[in-house]
Amino acid sequence: MLDGRNVLFFMRRRSTKSHPTVATYRNRPMTVRTGRVVRRTGTTIPVLVYSTIPVDYSTMHLRFETLGRFCFDIMQINRALITAAGPGQSALPLQRLVDRDGVEKTALEMILGKVARAGIESVAIVISPGNEDAYRRAAGSFIDRLTFVTQSEPTGYGQAILCAKSFLGNSPFLHLVGDHLYLSSHTKGCVKQLIEVASAEGCSVSGVQATRETMLPFFGAIGGFRLPQTERLYDVKRVIEKPTPTIAEQELTIAGFRSGIYLCFFGMHVLTPTVLEILERLVATENRPIALAEALNELANRERYLACEIQGQRYNIGVKYGLLNTQLALSLSGVDRERVLSDMVELLASHRST
Repeated sequence: MLDGRNVLFFMRRRSTKSHPTVATYRNRPMTVRTGRVVRRTGTTIPVLVYSTIPVDYSTMHLRFETLGRFCFDIMQINRALITAAGPGQSALPLQRLVDRDGVEKTALEMILGKVARAGIESVAIVISPGNEDAYRRAAGSFIDRLTFVTQSEPTGYGQAILCAKSFLGNSPFLHLVGDHLYLSSHTKGCVKQLIEVASAEGCSVSGVQATRETMLPFFGAIGGFRLPQTERLYDVKRVIEKPTPTIAEQELTIAGFRSGIYLCFFGMHVLTPTVLEILERLVATENRPIALAEALNELANRERYLACEIQGQRYNIGVKYGLLNTQLALSLSGVDRERVLSDMVELLASHRST
């Protein structure tokens, strides 16, 4: 809890002349003072918020207004949700691979490690009945962070997310899929990159990656436009789950990308509680499995929703050769790179001679 303390946030500025003057927390006013701009960072300015009321920092979602005309949202993301109850998906997070540091770990342990390094300590994972013991063992040292949520029947992706509604509450949250692993090409991890963007922009943000049209059957994809004066941020206007190349060309083309390249989901999202509201309504009115992409498409029409090109690569361990490709990527970027390269050369040489 924060009470009567100054808290420094870095916040987007939509006007070059006006500064935030009013903040509310759960509809109660808070004092706001604009701090001196020590160093400009893109489109952000430092803002000091002086709390005169008790504030639950773990669920903080502050709304700022500037002279009644400009609004800002600052989110704190402190909870994460992993889904792993889909058909054929349950065993994937239990698979063991050798990480970049040369240590053998389960895929689940690697995912939880990346979430922990991004500053999130509370994680729920949606699993199938009877899998809790196996997942407890696979979580390793991160077991104390985990809350298990059981989806009794594999009724759909959207339904799986809704199973964790009581855990998520009315707060923004990080969502990851259990059959993807991520390798960052940046000094910051992939999860950390996404969380920082969402916290600064104050809205839902999905990680995306430029993807060839031959891979469209495996991913949801977005359409929209790049935000001015940014390199990797996009305003999302359309979301389609696993579109055909024809539909993608008609509805998801983004200026600046060459033909046949689309922005597809990276397997991680920061989502506002509005997504849960949309999913709840869709599940209640539609007697069928609900895809997350359906809710995200509606979200794009209801509130600000961005996509961020993550600096890194995602690896789907659930597709053919997915585990092999993931292990190669980990090995070739890890401490055992030279040994693995040497073994690969010997393997290729032996096959050429047979």
